[in-house]
Amino acid sequence: MRRLRPAGAVGLALLLLLVLGAGWVLLELGGNISTFGADGIARDRPGAAAGQNVLVIGSDSRAGGNRALGGGTGDVGRSDTAFLLHVYEDGSHATAVSIPRDTLLEIPPCRLPDGSWTSARSRAMFNSAFTVGGTAQGNPACTQNTVEKLTGLRVDHTVVVDFAGFSSMTDAVGGVEVCLPRDVRQGDLDPNRGSPGEVIFRKGRQTVSGQKALDYVRVRHGIGDGSDIGRIRRQQAFIASMIEKVRSQGMNPTTLLPLARAATKSLTVDPGLGSVDKLLSFALSFKDIGLRDITFVTMPWRYEGDRVAVVQPDADALWAALRQDRPAGATSDAKRVGGRVAVTDASGVPGLAGRVSARMKERGWTVTGTRAADGRTEGITVIEFGPGQAKHARALAGLFPGAFVRGTAAEGVSVTLGRDAASVPAPRAPRPEPLSAGTADTDGTRAADDDPCSDLSYG
Repeated sequence: MRRLRPAGAVGLALLLLLVLGAGWVLLELGGNISTFGADGIARDRPGAAAGQNVLVIGSDSRAGGNRALGGGTGDVGRSDTAFLLHVYEDGSHATAVSIPRDTLLEIPPCRLPDGSWTSARSRAMFNSAFTVGGTAQGNPACTQNTVEKLTGLRVDHTVVVDFAGFSSMTDAVGGVEVCLPRDVRQGDLDPNRGSPGEVIFRKGRQTVSGQKALDYVRVRHGIGDGSDIGRIRRQQAFIASMIEKVRSQGMNPTTLLPLARAATKSLTVDPGLGSVDKLLSFALSFKDIGLRDITFVTMPWRYEGDRVAVVQPDADALWAALRQDRPAGATSDAKRVGGRVAVTDASGVPGLAGRVSARMKERGWTVTGTRAADGRTEGITVIEFGPGQAKHARALAGLFPGAFVRGTAAEGVSVTLGRDAASVPAPRAPRPEPLSAGTADTDGTRAADDDPCSDLSYG
Protein backbone atom coordinates (compact mmCIF):
# COMPACT_ATOMS: atom_id res chain seq x y z
CA MET A 1 0.00 0.00 0.00
CA ARG A 2 3.00 2.30 0.31
CA ARG A 3 2.76 2.93 -3.43
CA LEU A 4 -0.88 4.01 -3.42
CA ARG A 5 -0.48 7.71 -2.76
CA PRO A 6 -2.92 10.27 -4.20
CA ALA A 7 -0.90 12.47 -6.51
CA GLY A 8 -4.24 13.61 -7.86
CA ALA A 9 -4.81 15.62 -4.68
CA VAL A 10 -2.32 18.08 -6.05
CA GLY A 11 -4.62 18.81 -8.96
CA LEU A 12 -7.45 20.05 -6.82
CA ALA A 13 -5.25 22.83 -5.50
CA LEU A 14 -4.44 23.70 -9.10
CA LEU A 15 -8.16 23.72 -9.79
CA LEU A 16 -8.79 26.15 -6.95
CA LEU A 17 -6.17 28.52 -8.30
CA LEU A 18 -7.78 28.42 -11.73
CA VAL A 19 -11.43 28.86 -10.80
CA LEU A 20 -11.46 31.26 -7.86
CA GLY A 21 -11.82 34.81 -9.01
CA ALA A 22 -14.74 36.48 -7.28
CA GLY A 23 -14.39 38.41 -4.03
CA TRP A 24 -17.63 37.10 -2.57
CA VAL A 25 -16.22 33.56 -2.62
CA LEU A 26 -13.34 34.48 -0.35
CA LEU A 27 -15.07 36.78 2.12
CA GLU A 28 -15.99 33.87 4.41
CA LEU A 29 -12.73 31.99 4.10
CA GLY A 30 -10.13 33.99 5.98
CA GLY A 31 -10.25 31.72 9.03
CA ASN A 32 -9.61 28.62 6.94
CA ILE A 33 -6.24 29.69 5.54
CA SER A 34 -3.11 28.00 6.98
CA THR A 35 0.44 29.06 6.16
CA PHE A 36 3.90 27.54 6.49
CA GLY A 37 6.91 29.48 7.73
CA ALA A 38 9.09 31.45 5.33
CA ASP A 39 12.17 30.83 7.47
CA GLY A 40 12.77 27.54 5.67
CA ILE A 41 12.94 29.08 2.19
CA ALA A 42 16.50 29.28 0.86
CA ARG A 43 18.17 32.66 0.70
CA ASP A 44 20.16 31.85 -2.42
CA ARG A 45 17.25 31.75 -4.88
CA PRO A 46 16.79 32.27 -8.64
CA GLY A 47 15.89 35.80 -9.65
CA ALA A 48 12.39 36.83 -10.64
CA ALA A 49 11.48 36.44 -14.32
CA ALA A 50 8.50 36.99 -16.61
CA GLY A 51 5.30 35.16 -15.74
CA GLN A 52 4.36 33.52 -12.45
CA ASN A 53 5.40 30.12 -11.08
CA VAL A 54 3.22 28.25 -8.60
CA LEU A 55 4.30 24.99 -6.95
CA VAL A 56 1.35 22.74 -6.07
CA ILE A 57 2.03 19.81 -3.72
CA GLY A 58 -0.22 16.95 -2.63
CA SER A 59 0.27 15.86 1.00
CA ASP A 60 -0.71 12.33 2.04
CA SER A 61 -0.30 12.62 5.79
CA ARG A 62 -2.55 10.15 7.65
CA ALA A 63 -2.86 12.52 10.60
CA GLY A 64 -6.23 13.87 11.73
CA GLY A 65 -9.16 13.52 9.36
CA ASN A 66 -6.97 11.98 6.65
CA ARG A 67 -6.42 8.71 8.54
CA ALA A 68 -9.74 7.14 7.53
CA LEU A 69 -9.03 7.71 3.83
CA GLY A 70 -6.39 5.00 3.65
CA GLY A 71 -3.43 4.52 1.34
CA GLY A 72 -0.68 3.95 3.87
CA THR A 73 0.43 4.31 7.46
CA GLY A 74 2.27 6.84 9.59
CA ASP A 75 1.71 10.44 10.55
CA VAL A 76 4.65 11.99 8.68
CA GLY A 77 3.52 14.25 5.85
CA ARG A 78 4.62 12.94 2.46
CA SER A 79 4.24 14.36 -1.01
CA ASP A 80 3.54 12.68 -4.30
CA THR A 81 3.77 14.00 -7.85
CA ALA A 82 3.86 17.80 -7.81
CA PHE A 83 3.03 20.37 -10.47
CA LEU A 84 4.97 23.49 -11.27
CA LEU A 85 2.38 25.76 -12.84
CA HIS A 86 3.79 28.50 -15.09
CA VAL A 87 1.32 31.27 -15.86
CA TYR A 88 2.57 33.30 -18.81
CA GLU A 89 3.04 37.03 -18.44
CA ASP A 90 0.13 37.79 -20.76
CA GLY A 91 -2.17 36.07 -18.24
CA SER A 92 -4.02 34.15 -20.95
CA HIS A 93 -2.43 30.70 -20.85
CA ALA A 94 -0.55 28.36 -18.51
CA THR A 95 1.53 25.18 -18.51
CA ALA A 96 1.58 22.69 -15.62
CA VAL A 97 4.73 20.55 -15.51
CA SER A 98 4.52 17.30 -13.53
CA ILE A 99 7.65 16.23 -11.64
CA PRO A 100 7.57 12.47 -10.96
CA ARG A 101 7.82 11.64 -7.26
CA ASP A 102 10.60 9.04 -7.76
CA THR A 103 12.90 11.41 -9.67
CA LEU A 104 16.51 11.22 -8.46
CA LEU A 105 17.88 14.72 -7.94
CA GLU A 106 19.72 17.00 -5.55
CA ILE A 107 17.89 18.12 -2.42
CA PRO A 108 19.58 21.30 -1.18
CA PRO A 109 20.01 22.20 2.52
CA CYS A 110 16.63 22.38 4.27
CA ARG A 111 15.56 23.75 7.63
CA LEU A 112 14.60 21.34 10.43
CA PRO A 113 12.01 22.11 13.12
CA ASP A 114 14.77 22.89 15.64
CA GLY A 115 16.15 25.62 13.39
CA SER A 116 19.20 23.73 12.13
CA TRP A 117 19.77 22.98 8.45
CA THR A 118 20.49 19.68 6.76
CA SER A 119 23.34 19.06 4.36
CA ALA A 120 22.63 18.83 0.64
CA ARG A 121 21.84 15.33 -0.62
CA SER A 122 22.50 14.05 -4.12
CA ARG A 123 20.50 11.37 -5.96
CA ALA A 124 17.64 11.56 -3.46
CA MET A 125 14.03 10.95 -4.44
CA PHE A 126 12.08 14.12 -5.10
CA ASN A 127 9.22 13.27 -2.76
CA SER A 128 11.62 12.79 0.18
CA ALA A 129 12.15 16.55 0.34
CA PHE A 130 8.70 16.96 1.85
CA THR A 131 9.52 14.52 4.68
CA VAL A 132 12.57 16.43 5.93
CA GLY A 133 11.96 17.09 9.61
CA GLY A 134 9.48 14.22 10.02
CA THR A 135 6.41 16.34 10.84
CA ALA A 136 2.76 15.65 10.01
CA GLN A 137 2.45 18.87 8.03
CA GLY A 138 5.51 18.06 5.93
CA ASN A 139 8.14 20.52 4.76
CA PRO A 140 6.78 22.60 1.84
CA ALA A 141 9.72 24.99 2.02
CA CYS A 142 12.17 22.12 1.41
CA THR A 143 10.20 20.96 -1.62
CA GLN A 144 10.13 24.53 -2.91
CA ASN A 145 13.91 24.83 -2.45
CA THR A 146 14.35 21.54 -4.32
CA VAL A 147 12.21 22.67 -7.26
CA GLU A 148 14.08 25.97 -7.51
CA LYS A 149 17.38 24.06 -7.50
CA LEU A 150 16.13 21.66 -10.20
CA THR A 151 14.59 24.24 -12.52
CA GLY A 152 16.40 27.53 -11.96
CA LEU A 153 12.93 29.09 -11.75
CA ARG A 154 11.87 31.24 -8.83
CA VAL A 155 8.75 29.79 -7.21
CA ASP A 156 6.45 32.73 -6.51
CA HIS A 157 3.94 30.76 -4.47
CA THR A 158 3.53 27.28 -2.99
CA VAL A 159 0.22 25.56 -2.22
CA VAL A 160 -0.24 22.23 -0.38
CA VAL A 161 -3.50 20.23 -0.32
CA ASP A 162 -4.23 17.01 1.61
CA PHE A 163 -6.38 13.86 1.28
CA ALA A 164 -9.43 15.29 2.99
CA GLY A 165 -9.41 18.33 0.76
CA PHE A 166 -9.27 16.22 -2.37
CA SER A 167 -12.23 14.12 -1.25
CA SER A 168 -14.31 17.11 -0.10
CA MET A 169 -13.73 19.11 -3.26
CA THR A 170 -14.84 16.31 -5.56
CA ASP A 171 -17.99 15.97 -3.45
CA ALA A 172 -18.54 19.74 -3.55
CA VAL A 173 -18.78 19.82 -7.34
CA GLY A 174 -21.03 16.75 -7.59
CA GLY A 175 -18.37 14.39 -8.92
CA VAL A 176 -16.00 14.35 -11.87
CA GLU A 177 -16.31 12.45 -15.16
CA VAL A 178 -13.52 9.95 -15.79
CA CYS A 179 -12.94 7.19 -18.30
CA LEU A 180 -11.45 3.72 -17.85
CA PRO A 181 -9.94 1.50 -20.58
CA ARG A 182 -11.04 -1.68 -18.77
CA ASP A 183 -12.73 -2.91 -15.59
CA VAL A 184 -10.66 -2.23 -12.47
CA ARG A 185 -10.87 -4.54 -9.44
CA GLN A 186 -9.97 -4.24 -5.78
CA GLY A 187 -6.76 -6.16 -6.40
CA ASP A 188 -5.65 -3.50 -8.90
CA LEU A 189 -5.87 -0.89 -6.14
CA ASP A 190 -4.20 -3.16 -3.56
CA PRO A 191 -1.73 -5.59 -5.21
CA ASN A 192 -1.12 -7.23 -1.80
CA ARG A 193 -4.71 -8.38 -1.62
CA GLY A 194 -3.94 -11.79 -3.14
CA SER A 195 -7.12 -11.99 -5.24
CA PRO A 196 -8.81 -9.89 -7.94
CA GLY A 197 -11.71 -8.93 -5.69
CA GLU A 198 -14.81 -7.07 -6.78
CA VAL A 199 -15.02 -4.65 -9.69
CA ILE A 200 -14.67 -1.11 -8.34
CA PHE A 201 -14.68 0.71 -11.69
CA ARG A 202 -16.43 -0.39 -14.86
CA LYS A 203 -14.89 0.19 -18.26
CA GLY A 204 -15.88 3.48 -19.91
CA ARG A 205 -17.21 6.85 -18.78
CA GLN A 206 -18.43 7.37 -15.23
CA THR A 207 -18.61 10.02 -12.52
CA VAL A 208 -16.59 9.66 -9.30
CA SER A 209 -16.35 11.67 -6.09
CA GLY A 210 -15.07 11.36 -2.53
CA GLN A 211 -13.41 8.02 -1.75
CA LYS A 212 -14.06 6.76 -5.30
CA ALA A 213 -12.18 9.75 -6.71
CA LEU A 214 -9.25 8.98 -4.39
CA ASP A 215 -9.25 5.36 -5.54
CA TYR A 216 -9.30 6.45 -9.18
CA VAL A 217 -6.24 8.68 -8.89
CA ARG A 218 -4.39 6.14 -6.73
CA VAL A 219 -4.89 3.00 -8.81
CA ARG A 220 -1.78 2.04 -10.71
CA HIS A 221 -1.64 -1.68 -11.46
CA GLY A 222 -4.98 -1.96 -13.23
CA ILE A 223 -4.40 0.64 -15.95
CA GLY A 224 -1.80 1.11 -18.68
CA ASP A 225 1.78 0.06 -17.93
CA GLY A 226 1.28 -0.01 -14.16
CA SER A 227 3.77 2.79 -13.56
CA ASP A 228 3.59 6.02 -11.61
CA ILE A 229 4.37 7.84 -14.85
CA GLY A 230 1.24 6.40 -16.42
CA ARG A 231 -0.70 7.40 -13.33
CA ILE A 232 0.49 11.00 -13.74
CA ARG A 233 -1.23 11.19 -17.13
CA ARG A 234 -4.47 9.87 -15.66
CA GLN A 235 -4.29 12.44 -12.88
CA GLN A 236 -3.73 15.19 -15.42
CA ALA A 237 -6.86 14.05 -17.24
CA PHE A 238 -8.76 14.06 -13.94
CA ILE A 239 -7.70 17.63 -13.15
CA ALA A 240 -8.74 18.80 -16.59
CA SER A 241 -12.11 17.11 -16.22
CA MET A 242 -12.59 18.73 -12.81
CA ILE A 243 -11.85 22.19 -14.17
CA GLU A 244 -14.30 21.62 -17.02
CA LYS A 245 -16.98 20.41 -14.59
CA VAL A 246 -16.73 23.53 -12.43
CA ARG A 247 -16.76 25.91 -15.36
CA SER A 248 -19.70 24.15 -16.99
CA GLN A 249 -21.72 24.68 -13.81
CA GLY A 250 -21.02 28.39 -13.90
CA MET A 251 -18.87 30.79 -11.91
CA ASN A 252 -21.49 31.51 -9.27
CA PRO A 253 -21.85 31.24 -5.47
CA THR A 254 -23.78 27.97 -5.66
CA THR A 255 -20.88 26.29 -7.45
CA LEU A 256 -17.84 28.04 -6.06
CA LEU A 257 -18.57 28.63 -2.39
CA PRO A 258 -18.81 24.92 -1.38
CA LEU A 259 -15.69 24.22 -3.43
CA ALA A 260 -13.79 27.11 -1.89
CA ARG A 261 -14.84 26.13 1.64
CA ALA A 262 -13.67 22.55 1.09
CA ALA A 263 -10.42 23.63 -0.51
CA THR A 264 -9.28 26.31 1.90
CA LYS A 265 -9.88 24.07 4.92
CA SER A 266 -7.30 21.67 3.55
CA LEU A 267 -4.85 24.13 1.99
CA THR A 268 -1.53 25.26 3.38
CA VAL A 269 0.03 28.19 1.53
CA ASP A 270 3.16 30.29 1.68
CA PRO A 271 3.01 33.51 3.74
CA GLY A 272 2.52 35.54 0.58
CA LEU A 273 -0.96 34.02 0.22
CA GLY A 274 -1.88 33.93 3.89
CA SER A 275 -4.77 36.43 3.87
CA VAL A 276 -8.06 36.85 2.05
CA ASP A 277 -6.83 39.94 0.20
CA LYS A 278 -3.65 38.21 -0.96
CA LEU A 279 -5.44 35.04 -1.99
CA LEU A 280 -8.08 37.02 -3.86
CA SER A 281 -5.50 39.05 -5.78
CA PHE A 282 -3.67 35.85 -6.62
CA ALA A 283 -6.84 34.06 -7.76
CA LEU A 284 -7.85 36.96 -9.98
CA SER A 285 -4.62 36.60 -11.94
CA PHE A 286 -6.05 33.35 -13.41
CA LYS A 287 -9.42 34.71 -14.53
CA ASP A 288 -8.55 35.00 -18.24
CA ILE A 289 -7.20 31.45 -18.66
CA GLY A 290 -9.61 29.15 -20.50
CA LEU A 291 -9.60 25.37 -20.72
CA ARG A 292 -8.01 25.47 -24.15
CA ASP A 293 -5.16 27.52 -22.74
CA ILE A 294 -4.11 25.09 -19.99
CA THR A 295 -1.59 22.43 -20.99
CA PHE A 296 -0.13 19.58 -18.93
CA VAL A 297 3.32 18.15 -19.64
CA THR A 298 5.69 15.87 -17.73
CA MET A 299 9.31 16.74 -17.09
CA PRO A 300 11.59 14.84 -19.53
CA TRP A 301 12.47 11.58 -17.79
CA ARG A 302 13.69 8.02 -18.22
CA TYR A 303 13.69 4.98 -15.97
CA GLU A 304 16.79 4.23 -13.91
CA GLY A 305 16.05 0.89 -12.32
CA ASP A 306 12.86 1.39 -10.31
CA ARG A 307 13.55 5.12 -10.07
CA VAL A 308 13.31 8.02 -12.51
CA ALA A 309 16.20 10.04 -13.93
CA VAL A 310 16.04 13.52 -15.45
CA VAL A 311 16.72 13.52 -19.20
CA GLN A 312 19.22 16.18 -20.26
CA PRO A 313 19.57 18.47 -22.11
CA ASP A 314 15.83 18.18 -22.68
CA ALA A 315 14.81 19.12 -19.14
CA ASP A 316 17.10 22.14 -19.10
CA ALA A 317 15.59 23.28 -22.42
CA LEU A 318 12.12 23.01 -20.87
CA TRP A 319 13.10 25.06 -17.80
CA ALA A 320 14.90 27.62 -19.99
CA ALA A 321 11.75 28.07 -22.08
CA LEU A 322 9.70 28.76 -18.97
CA ARG A 323 12.31 31.15 -17.58
CA GLN A 324 12.03 33.09 -20.82
CA ASP A 325 8.22 32.87 -20.74
CA ARG A 326 8.17 30.86 -23.96
CA PRO A 327 5.87 27.93 -24.81
CA ALA A 328 7.23 24.72 -23.33
CA GLY A 329 6.77 21.32 -24.93
CA ALA A 330 3.98 20.91 -27.44
CA THR A 331 1.93 23.57 -25.71
CA SER A 332 0.53 25.57 -28.58
CA ASP A 333 -2.75 24.59 -30.25
CA ALA A 334 -1.01 24.09 -33.58
CA LYS A 335 1.79 21.93 -32.23
CA ARG A 336 -0.74 19.78 -30.42
CA VAL A 337 -2.70 18.96 -33.56
CA GLY A 338 -0.36 19.99 -36.38
CA GLY A 339 -1.66 23.25 -37.94
CA ARG A 340 -1.72 24.46 -41.57
CA VAL A 341 -4.56 26.81 -42.39
CA ALA A 342 -5.72 28.73 -45.46
CA VAL A 343 -7.32 32.12 -44.69
CA THR A 344 -10.04 33.89 -46.67
CA ASP A 345 -11.02 37.42 -45.63
CA ALA A 346 -14.75 38.11 -45.89
CA SER A 347 -14.83 40.56 -42.98
CA GLY A 348 -14.67 43.83 -44.88
CA VAL A 349 -12.45 45.19 -42.08
CA PRO A 350 -9.26 46.78 -43.45
CA GLY A 351 -6.08 45.07 -42.22
CA LEU A 352 -7.94 42.40 -40.26
CA ALA A 353 -6.65 39.45 -42.29
CA GLY A 354 -3.04 40.45 -41.66
CA ARG A 355 -3.61 40.98 -37.94
CA VAL A 356 -5.46 37.70 -37.47
CA SER A 357 -2.88 35.80 -39.53
CA ALA A 358 -0.12 37.21 -37.35
CA ARG A 359 -1.99 36.11 -34.23
CA MET A 360 -2.44 32.62 -35.67
CA LYS A 361 1.27 32.38 -36.50
CA GLU A 362 2.10 33.56 -33.00
CA ARG A 363 0.08 30.65 -31.62
CA GLY A 364 2.02 28.22 -33.82
CA TRP A 365 -0.27 27.85 -36.84
CA THR A 366 1.16 27.87 -40.37
CA VAL A 367 -0.91 30.19 -42.58
CA THR A 368 -0.58 28.71 -46.06
CA GLY A 369 -2.13 31.69 -47.81
CA THR A 370 -4.43 34.70 -47.40
CA ARG A 371 -6.90 35.89 -50.02
CA ALA A 372 -9.86 38.24 -50.18
CA ALA A 373 -13.38 36.89 -50.61
CA ASP A 374 -14.98 37.58 -53.99
CA GLY A 375 -16.74 40.82 -53.12
CA ARG A 376 -18.83 39.37 -50.30
CA THR A 377 -18.78 40.12 -46.60
CA GLU A 378 -19.79 37.84 -43.74
CA GLY A 379 -20.69 38.54 -40.14
CA ILE A 380 -19.63 35.19 -38.64
CA THR A 381 -16.31 33.42 -39.06
CA VAL A 382 -16.54 29.95 -40.60
CA ILE A 383 -13.96 27.19 -40.05
CA GLU A 384 -14.13 24.25 -42.47
CA PHE A 385 -12.24 20.99 -42.16
CA GLY A 386 -11.71 17.86 -44.21
CA PRO A 387 -11.45 14.17 -43.25
CA GLY A 388 -9.36 13.55 -40.14
CA GLN A 389 -9.05 17.27 -39.40
CA ALA A 390 -11.78 17.76 -36.78
CA LYS A 391 -9.36 18.16 -33.88
CA HIS A 392 -7.37 20.74 -35.85
CA ALA A 393 -10.52 22.73 -36.48
CA ARG A 394 -11.65 22.59 -32.84
CA ALA A 395 -8.27 23.81 -31.67
CA LEU A 396 -8.32 26.67 -34.19
CA ALA A 397 -11.84 27.62 -33.06
CA GLY A 398 -10.35 28.64 -29.73
CA LEU A 399 -9.11 31.80 -31.44
CA PHE A 400 -12.56 32.63 -32.83
CA PRO A 401 -15.29 32.53 -30.14
CA GLY A 402 -18.67 32.04 -31.80
CA ALA A 403 -17.23 30.76 -35.09
CA PHE A 404 -19.23 28.21 -37.07
CA VAL A 405 -17.25 24.95 -37.50
CA ARG A 406 -18.28 22.43 -40.15
CA GLY A 407 -16.77 19.42 -41.86
CA THR A 408 -17.43 20.46 -45.45
CA ALA A 409 -13.92 20.90 -46.82
CA ALA A 410 -12.39 18.40 -49.23
CA GLU A 411 -9.16 18.41 -47.24
CA GLY A 412 -7.20 20.34 -44.64
CA VAL A 413 -8.49 23.28 -42.60
CA SER A 414 -9.56 26.71 -43.82
CA VAL A 415 -11.00 29.78 -42.11
CA THR A 416 -13.21 32.45 -43.67
CA LEU A 417 -13.04 35.58 -41.54
CA GLY A 418 -16.25 37.37 -40.69
CA ARG A 419 -16.66 40.72 -38.96
CA ASP A 420 -16.69 38.94 -35.58
CA ALA A 421 -13.00 38.11 -36.10
CA ALA A 422 -12.24 41.70 -35.16
CA SER A 423 -12.44 40.49 -31.55
CA VAL A 424 -9.33 38.33 -32.01
CA PRO A 425 -6.55 39.94 -29.92
CA ALA A 426 -3.71 41.64 -31.73
CA PRO A 427 -0.44 39.66 -31.84
CA ARG A 428 2.05 40.15 -29.07
CA ALA A 429 5.79 40.44 -29.56
CA PRO A 430 7.01 37.39 -31.51
CA ARG A 431 8.29 34.40 -29.55
CA PRO A 432 10.65 31.68 -30.76
CA GLU A 433 9.08 28.41 -31.82
CA PRO A 434 8.01 26.15 -28.93
CA LEU A 435 10.62 23.74 -27.67
CA SER A 436 10.11 20.00 -27.38
CA ALA A 437 9.78 18.78 -23.82
CA GLY A 438 12.11 15.90 -24.63
CA THR A 439 11.91 12.62 -26.48
CA ALA A 440 11.24 10.61 -23.35
CA ASP A 441 7.72 11.94 -22.75
CA THR A 442 6.78 14.37 -25.53
CA ASP A 443 3.64 12.36 -26.28
CA GLY A 444 2.45 12.99 -22.73
CA THR A 445 1.36 16.56 -23.50
CA ARG A 446 -2.28 17.06 -22.66
CA ALA A 447 -4.65 19.98 -23.05
CA ALA A 448 -7.26 20.69 -20.39
CA ASP A 449 -10.02 20.47 -23.02
CA ASP A 450 -9.01 17.02 -24.31
CA ASP A 451 -11.65 14.30 -24.12
CA PRO A 452 -11.31 12.29 -20.85
CA CYS A 453 -11.50 9.08 -22.89
CA SER A 454 -8.56 9.98 -25.12
CA ASP A 455 -5.32 8.06 -24.54
CA LEU A 456 -7.11 5.65 -22.24
CA SER A 457 -4.03 3.76 -21.14
CA TYR A 458 -2.42 6.92 -19.74
CA GLY A 459 0.95 5.33 -20.13
